[in-house]
Amino acid sequence: MARLTGKTALITGGTTGIGLATAKLFLQEGARVAITGQDVGRVTEAGAMLGANAIAIRADVSSASEMAAVAVRLKKEFGGLDIIFANAGIAKPMQFADVDEENINSQIDVNFKGVIYTIQKMLPILHKPASIILTSTTLTEQGFAGMSMYSATKAAVRSLARTLSAELIGQGVRVNVISPGPIETPIYGKMGMSAEALQQMAGMVLGAVPAGRFGQAEEVAKAVLFLASDDSSYILGEDLLVDGGMAMI
Repeated sequence: MARLTGKTALITGGTTGIGLATAKLFLQEGARVAITGQDVGRVTEAGAMLGANAIAIRADVSSASEMAAVAVRLKKEFGGLDIIFANAGIAKPMQFADVDEENINSQIDVNFKGVIYTIQKMLPILHKPASIILTSTTLTEQGFAGMSMYSATKAAVRSLARTLSAELIGQGVRVNVISPGPIETPIYGKMGMSAEALQQMAGMVLGAVPAGRFGQAEEVAKAVLFLASDDSSYILGEDLLVDGGMAMI
């Protein structure tokens, strides 16, 4: 039997990359899925691609009111949620000496406050038991020049998961983290870097990956599925690295 039959899931940042790959896999495993994204065009396109068992919603995770509205809609459409995959995130590489207020605030707003609002506003509609998965990064395990704000916000997500695990397990809610390494996703094209700079960064990153290649979004999605399903029923507060050995070898 499919592992998510009868389950409902919300995936933020679900229009591209890891989020979209996870939405497809969840649907294959029997779930009904809602995805969110900020770009209207991508939201529409992803919704059409995913089909009748999916809902695509334009919403900004950094807005408490917009995420509250998402919760109202999902209560009406799904009756509640079994799974939250708080995946939305942005990366804006910048040397620390050049980091400005916009760079700091934009990444905190999406990467950290966005996770808080997503979970907080969905808690009242969570079925019990439930599974929450947060996206962090393997960069919380090691230093990478130019990624100070991104890494710091994702480390905050990792810390939040530990606290939430302690707070919510009594309600039957498990919280875990997925930490991808270098994955072939559109996030690199959204960093505001030149093609030459991106190529140079890719070469540096690839040299640090023992597996010798970039990962695929589908590989991360399979790890998320494990944490979302009953296969991981005795796992909470965990940080699952999907990084080709980058952080540990």
